[in-house]
Amino acid sequence: MTAKPIRYDCSRCPGYCCSYPRIEVKDADLRRLAKHFSLTVEEAGRKFTRFYDDDGTPERILRHRKDTVYGSICRFFDTTERRCTVYAARPAVCRQYPNGSRCGYYEFIQFERKHQDDPDFIPSA
Repeated sequence: MTAKPIRYDCSRCPGYCCSYPRIEVKDADLRRLAKHFSLTVEEAGRKFTRFYDDDGTPERILRHRKDTVYGSICRFFDTTERRCTVYAARPAVCRQYPNGSRCGYYEFIQFERKHQDDPDFIPSA
């Protein structure tokens, strides 16, 4: 079976997936982040994550920071360069996104940029 060609370019996106309010961090992800920053797992957990509990099942998620495009974005996202600052140490959910050869947001933004006749157009929130 041949892999389908990738039809998106994350470097041309303003970080839509990084604005998701819940970016899950599993134990392996936390260990990877701790190692990346030369911290203990406990220090990395306190510094970079928080717990979200909507239904009695706590979920460890990445902390966010303010963003002019989306309002809130992953704390590791460089809001000037519009890129991930911990790409090599990013969580598994980020590594797997968008779970296929296509990204709906990338297709949307490419359509908008074409029709706005602006190759850098970013839809405002």
